[in-house]
Amino acid sequence: MKDLGQWLGSPWRRSVVAALAGALPVFAFPAPSWWWFAYVALVPWMLLVRSAPTGKRAALDGWSGGFGFLVAVHHWLLPSLTVFLFLIAALLGALWAPWGWLVRRFLGGTPGAGRVAGALCVLPSGWLMVELVRSWQGLGGPWGLLGSSQWQVPAALRLASVGGVWLLSFLVVTVNVAVTVLVAVRAARLPALAGLVATAAVGSAAWVWAPRPEVAGRARIAVVQPGVVTGADRRFAREEQLTRALAPRRLDLIVWGESSVGYDLAARPDLTRRLAALSRETGADLLVNVDAPRSDRPGVYKSSVLVGPEGLTGDRYDKMRLVPFGEYIPARSLLGWATSVGKAAGEDRRRGTEQVLMNAGHGLRIGPMICFETAFPDMSRKLAGDGAEVLVAQSSTSSFQRSWAPEQHASLAALRAAETGRAVVHATLTGDSAVYGASGRLIGSWLGTDAEQARVFEVPVATGTTPYVRFGDWPVRGALLVLAGWATAEGARALRLRRRVPAPPAPPARTVRESPVRHGR
Repeated sequence: MKDLGQWLGSPWRRSVVAALAGALPVFAFPAPSWWWFAYVALVPWMLLVRSAPTGKRAALDGWSGGFGFLVAVHHWLLPSLTVFLFLIAALLGALWAPWGWLVRRFLGGTPGAGRVAGALCVLPSGWLMVELVRSWQGLGGPWGLLGSSQWQVPAALRLASVGGVWLLSFLVVTVNVAVTVLVAVRAARLPALAGLVATAAVGSAAWVWAPRPEVAGRARIAVVQPGVVTGADRRFAREEQLTRALAPRRLDLIVWGESSVGYDLAARPDLTRRLAALSRETGADLLVNVDAPRSDRPGVYKSSVLVGPEGLTGDRYDKMRLVPFGEYIPARSLLGWATSVGKAAGEDRRRGTEQVLMNAGHGLRIGPMICFETAFPDMSRKLAGDGAEVLVAQSSTSSFQRSWAPEQHASLAALRAAETGRAVVHATLTGDSAVYGASGRLIGSWLGTDAEQARVFEVPVATGTTPYVRFGDWPVRGALLVLAGWATAEGARALRLRRRVPAPPAPPARTVRESPVRHGR
């Protein structure tokens, strides 16, 4: 251990180790999907941080670990962002610097029962604040939230219906803190075990109490995945061919992926007529996705458009949250050169202004989202609260084939389904497409990146309101209260200590001796 401490004495060497430790949680996400690993993945990072000689060094370890975490979780963006991936990770990694300082503050040295109890509340709360800040769309959005690694665990999905992905992140970090204490601080193992028992008890109580979605019926929804097809005309023809093969089936809705139509349908009545003919043949409305300049306003939009037997129904949703660099370049006048070193957007897409509900055929109310938007819990929560019966996400991950991106993206729909108590249909151009029931459980199997087909799913239509939809992001608000309470207590403690310290004794008064006045002769 002494030799290891000396080896870590080099600041740069220690930073590299911190970055590698921070990258470990990536194995809990798809594609590996070692969900169980999430509960110990932060332990090496925290063990390193608690050994920091100073609070400043602990903050740097937190920063370095955050850098490693972000690069690992977003590594598939490297061909598109190139050097920008490391720059963004370095900037956002600084969000973990205060968290690193908190880890040393609570777990450094030999913490007693009081400090361990505080760590089990404050450290998960601090982690949640990091996730909250980086979830802002302008900073890249909530991709890779730690709680989303639990997308295939039924018990975790039940808890997501109570407090969303935020509650799962809080619980995962709590377990990591307790395991860190068990490994490193023998004298504090009892409070750490008590913390684990309390976490299990609270989680079990929430699991039992959480209401289950009530299935009121089923909808037959088809997903059309054409695969990798170059050119807007060829893609449209392939999607048309796959859709026409669905004609013998009784369907309620047919969903095409993101950018499935490369022309504004208002300016291409010929394409609209072909889509309307498909709707008549299959007996179902089509939800397509247009990626093109609009004829009624300037700019390029990505839009979910509903087409029925008579043509355009008038239901349209314009994507609101765009992918930085992928769909627009922040401060293009300064960073526009990014298009010359990566696959950054050559032209900025325009943003929509509001979410919408659509009335598909057979009385089915759907809430559309487009691609990146499935990472945002608040968007699906609003749609469910507004009355959506099924959530539909249109996506395209064709730029990231043979990477972890398609599976990471498809897994997010499971969390959104569990949070809202509404089935989610995740339809992509090139895979992975997936459908999840109202409890977040996978229906059937994924359409992988090698699939080129149309598949029909029996999708449950659920009613009722989950606690998460009703109460919102209450774990985040609770974490804010915990941190505010701790900061207030620390401030009061510092004030008491200042009052107790006796003032230094005043120096003895100096006697000024008068010198005799000499009179002139």
